[in-house]
This record gives sequence, structure tokens and C-alpha cells, in this order.
Amino acid sequence: MEVNQKTDLFERIPISRAVAQLTIPTILSSLVMVIYNMADTYFVGMVNDPIQNAAVALASPVLLAFNAVNNLFGVGSSSMMSRALGSKDYETVRRSSAFGFYCSLICGVVFSLMCLVFREPLLVLLGADGSTAGATGEYLQWTVICGAAPAILNVVMAYMVRSEGAAFHASVGTMSGCILNIILDPIFILPWGLNMGAAGAGLATFLSNCVACIYFFVLLYVRRRSTFVCVLPHKFSLERAVVLGICAVGIPAAIQNLLNVTGMTILNNFTSSFGADAVAAMGIAQKLNMVPMQVALGFSQGIMPLISYNYASGNIKRMKEGLLFVARIMLPFITTVALLYYLGAGSLIGAFMKNDAIIAYGSRFLRGFCLGLPFICMDFLAVGVFQAIGLGKAALLFAVLRKIALEIPALYILNFLFPLYGLAYAQFTAEFVLAAAAVVMLGRIFGRLQKGQRI
Repeated sequence: MEVNQKTDLFERIPISRAVAQLTIPTILSSLVMVIYNMADTYFVGMVNDPIQNAAVALASPVLLAFNAVNNLFGVGSSSMMSRALGSKDYETVRRSSAFGFYCSLICGVVFSLMCLVFREPLLVLLGADGSTAGATGEYLQWTVICGAAPAILNVVMAYMVRSEGAAFHASVGTMSGCILNIILDPIFILPWGLNMGAAGAGLATFLSNCVACIYFFVLLYVRRRSTFVCVLPHKFSLERAVVLGICAVGIPAAIQNLLNVTGMTILNNFTSSFGADAVAAMGIAQKLNMVPMQVALGFSQGIMPLISYNYASGNIKRMKEGLLFVARIMLPFITTVALLYYLGAGSLIGAFMKNDAIIAYGSRFLRGFCLGLPFICMDFLAVGVFQAIGLGKAALLFAVLRKIALEIPALYILNFLFPLYGLAYAQFTAEFVLAAAAVVMLGRIFGRLQKGQRI
């Protein structure tokens, strides 16, 4: 085992190089994931049928719910694995990865069965009506009923591979599936191909996730003598320290995601009362807004192994340097993107659908969403630090504040005051408050750590 190569990245390589090595592949894979999510919207939009586009938008909360499992066993396991690496406890690394893998597999199968059994009530809950239920159900058939397990496993395995510093391999695995999805989308969706519409987008997503899983299985087999990531059945156990260590970070991260799903479902239900055009426009605006959000998320997730390792090994100076380096790069970049989005909202929406009503709706939605982008950077960085050092309760507190205390009430209030268009400003309201809280909490955490106090 080339342990020195792994520890050099976390302990000795200059911060700028270490951050670049960890975050650039993570950001690229996040961007490719967003592009492939947008590809569904783009190619379905080329059919020029708002109902098909609305189906993809209405189903998005279910796909977002996958992230609850991804966060529980991906974020939870990777945080536990990186901290164990910092403590040189390599057996715990192996047991943590096996626990995360098999629990993810079981949850994926259960997810599929639940969606199959409760398909009709689920469509009603998502806001589908008589005109959109058929297309939404066909999209869910492939992405969830058939595809939940591979969709979850490929993300969780990417987290695990990234936890020991192999961000490049994690990103290649993720991007292999995404690129295949982009290639298959027009073939399955458009009239010159199989002409399946939204169902074709779902089938392309299912196949691409299967390919990504295959990549990770091959990678782990090839590197079986040089990696601590282990999916062998005999390494799976319910050892108390492993389970509690993973769940302490993973459960709050999962709850955070479920609250995100709740917020999106409420948003879609409000929007659906204004018709398929409004739903399609909201879906396009959300997908565009996800691009800079995923860049910010890529930075925060990419830096997590460095934060976890140096926290566990007691190198607080390097831990802080890494965080500040990321903040100095990320904030100006995301602010610039937000400004470009605000100025070019109409053109960006029009690139997806040449429909005057959808462009009018979507440009106003996008301008509201993008105002929150600079503030969400600080929120993501803070939550990334909480998860990296095992402060699951602090991450959960932020999730509760964001959705239950701020964003969901803002959806009701702003929709009442400014019907439909006020919905897009709820995220900005929440993130503005949380950005201030993030700065305060991070200051307190590093203040205590520099005094030699454990968190």
C-alpha cells in the first residue's frame, strides 16, 4: 500500500495544489452532472411539448430524494473514512466503506419497490394532473422504479473513492455515466430517434447510471491492493463506532436533503396551479440555477477530505488555510456568474424552449434564483466543514433554518404577496440569513480549535 502518496496530499503538498487536486475533478464532475440533468430538459424541450418538459420538472423531487441516501451513506461514510485515515485507523476505513455500500444498495432496492407500489399517490403528491401524469409516470418508470439502485450506488462509491484523495477517479466514474447520458438523450427522446419523449430521457439516465457503477466496480477490483475502499461482504458489520460515526454526519445530511425535496415539492405544487408553461419554465430556471450551485457544492465537497484529515490529525493551521483558499476563489466567481444570469436571463431560458410564455416566466424566475447564489457559497462551505469534522447537528440546524424556518414560510408569504413570481425569491431570503450565520459559526469553530479545544 502506497500510504505515503495518500498522506502527502493531505499533509505536505502546498495548499493551492492540494485544493486544486481535490476540487477541480469534483467541480468538473458536478458540472457534467448538471449538464446531463439539463440535457434531459434541453432535448425534451426540443420536442416543443410543455407537458413532456413539465414531466421532467415534476419528477425532479423524487430524483432529488435519492440524495437523502447519497448523503446518509456517501457523505456519512466518506467523512468517517477521511477522519479514520487522519487517525491512521485503516480497518475502520474499510468497515465504513463496506457499511455505506451495502446500506446504499438495500435502500436503492427499497426505494424502487416503494415507488412501484405507491406510484399513483406519488404522482398526485408531485403535483401531476390529468395532462402531465402519464409522461411523469413514464419518466419515473426508468429513473426510479428501474434505476434507483444504480443512481444511488454510483454517487456513494464516488464519495468513498474521493475520501482517500482519489478525486480524479471519482470524477471519471461520475462523468462516464453523464457523458453517455448526453449521447443517448437525443437518440431516445427526439422524433428522428426512438421518439420516446420524457420516457426516453429516463431510459438514458438509467443506462448511464449502470455504466458509472460498472466503472467503479472495475476500478475497485483493479486497485484492490492499493485502496482502503472495500465492498467485500465480510467487511460489513454493525460495529457501534462505525455506525454511529457514519450516522452522526449522514442522518443530518439526509434530513437536509429531504427538507430540500419538501421545499421543491411545495414550489412545484404552487407553480403547477399556473399551468404547464409555468411548470416547464420553473424547471428550466431551476436547472440553470443548479450550474453555479453545483460549482459551489463541488468546492465544498472537494475540500471535505482535506478538512476531515487535518482535523483528525490536529493540523488546524492547514485545515483553515484550505478553507480560506477555497473561499477566496469561489465567492468572486459565483458572484460574477450571478450577475451574468441576471442580465442574460431571457436568452438563457430561450436556449431551451422557443416559447414566448415560457421565456417570460422563466426569465423572471431565474433573476430571483440567482440573487441567492453569492450567499449560498458561504452556506455550502459551512455545512461542508460541519460534515467534515463530524458536527452533524450543526449541519442539521442549518438545514432546519434554511427550509422550515426560512425558505418554506417565505414560499407561502411571497406567493401570497406576489403570486407565482414571488416563489423565486424564497431561496434568496433564506440564504441571506444563513450566510451571516455561517460566518459566525465558522469563526467560533476555528477560534476553539486554535485554542486547542476539541469540537
